[in-house]
Amino acid sequence: MITSATDSADKLMERFGGSVLKKQQAQDGTPTFWLHADSFKDALRYLKEQAEPPYSMLYDLTALDERRRKKEDGIPSYDFTVVYHLMSFERNEDLRIKVPLNGEYPALDSITSFWPAADWYEREIWDMFGITFTGHPSLRRILMPRSWKGHPLRKEHPARATEMGPFTMPLEDIIREEEALRFRPSDFGLSEGLEDTDFMFLNLGPQHPGTHGLLRIALQLDGEEIVDAIPEIGFHHRGAEKMGERQTWHTYIPYTDRIDYLGGVMNNLPYVLAVEKLAGITVPDRVNVIRILLCELFRAANHLVWLGTFVTDVGAMSPVFFTFNDREHIFEIITAITGGRMHPSWFRIGGVAQDLPAGWDTLVRRFLAYLPPRLKEYHTLIMGNSIFKARTKGVGAYTVKDAMNWGVTGPGLRACGYEWDLRKKRPYSGYDAFDFDIPTASKGDCYDRAVVRLEEIRQSLKIIEQCLNNMPEGPYKADHPLTTPPSKERTLKDIDTLIPHFLGVGWGPVIPKGEVCVPIEANKGLNSYYLVSEGDIHAYRVRIRTPSFPHLQMVPAITRGLLVPDLLAILGSIDYVLADLDR
Repeated sequence: MITSATDSADKLMERFGGSVLKKQQAQDGTPTFWLHADSFKDALRYLKEQAEPPYSMLYDLTALDERRRKKEDGIPSYDFTVVYHLMSFERNEDLRIKVPLNGEYPALDSITSFWPAADWYEREIWDMFGITFTGHPSLRRILMPRSWKGHPLRKEHPARATEMGPFTMPLEDIIREEEALRFRPSDFGLSEGLEDTDFMFLNLGPQHPGTHGLLRIALQLDGEEIVDAIPEIGFHHRGAEKMGERQTWHTYIPYTDRIDYLGGVMNNLPYVLAVEKLAGITVPDRVNVIRILLCELFRAANHLVWLGTFVTDVGAMSPVFFTFNDREHIFEIITAITGGRMHPSWFRIGGVAQDLPAGWDTLVRRFLAYLPPRLKEYHTLIMGNSIFKARTKGVGAYTVKDAMNWGVTGPGLRACGYEWDLRKKRPYSGYDAFDFDIPTASKGDCYDRAVVRLEEIRQSLKIIEQCLNNMPEGPYKADHPLTTPPSKERTLKDIDTLIPHFLGVGWGPVIPKGEVCVPIEANKGLNSYYLVSEGDIHAYRVRIRTPSFPHLQMVPAITRGLLVPDLLAILGSIDYVLADLDR
């Protein structure tokens, strides 16, 4: 993550110097401190509540199994590391706190008492690594089934099915698994009722059109009023981070496409940017503009799908057919350029797969003439519709402070009136050369989230038009030995060129040792890849921070006291994808 020079690091050292084990220089420039487990919690509370300005957001929280990694000088022997990524919007900078832990199944204090967003992140770390968080309100599985044995992101856990025995499930196991899925209110601290009334418990999902995939929300109801909501996730979990440890740097690119499966190459971008930062690769200007062109096309496609399905969630049937048809016009361009549609896997480390084909500009120009009149029509028919307004205005509202506490980014944060867009605040891939606005609203409700996203489509069209009119000449890939093979003429004459070429193509590039976290302004919010390299052909650790994970975690807080139809409107307005949520 990009950060500016600041005195925050000095103040942290001054206040907690005795607890700082080491200050690390990370390749991404983020100030990184190793803190003792006994005092890290006081330091985090200070950074959130007392530092001026504060680090308001717990951007990400993850862990590493360090047992097979070469230890760094100056750090005592440790088995696991818990990593806290903090973000300060006022400072426009980040801070990384690391806490080393020893033991086969270590424990660490929970920070859920002052950072509610830590709830799911700590559960995920326990689920994946077996690290216990003392004081957590309900430490239980979150991505894996309740009956799962082991913790998948530990190094001893198999990464491939071929490393495990044949799968069998006798009848008694089937019965036990089904019984484990039974919802018991007492397991979640929910009461069965009050003195004069009994609560009803309703399963919304996992097979429900309003959940947009396999998601289960157990509702505690007093009549039709929601008393509490308990999301159950993990149905789409495929071990994307574990696969990042077994695939080579290059062959992992197609796996990134399947995270936010509506985002296409938008998923490739933070990954290839992170690898490029690790390797010190600078791409040509033409690569940057091509990438921006494709990303903004996918942003518009994503928002069109969101608009149609959101309106369907609140009762209108026709718009989804029109918005999906509009998306086909985008896929016509995507297919012509990449040869694929939803998952082209087209970005490469150091560039893109091929240069733009002849006639691409004609397709883009035709699309730029086609879509704006459609957007005007949607604004009139949907945003001006009295039923749509009644179902969305004042529903599921939250403040900027709430958004910071829960880790909300992207359109959800901008709908609260907070003007923050990473493309403007920390330009990457050449976005600083483009003229566009940051759409905002004020009330932070379902309606305002729609206002922001509809305007974002217009701004994406504005960026696409600038790509069309200002596409630079030059190569579509970097001239770098880790990304571009040498010419055939050289490999046939020079053994010192042939051998690295053979190894690079056969095994994949060896990326230098280091760690980076690179975020982008993705369709649904901030998306980043935190990569740790030990100087090998694959990553030692791949961490994917997706916007859907913190956004859906906030759902119970903004639905209590509302009705079940309001919950469906809230879910539709968030714009989450289950694969983005579960990874």
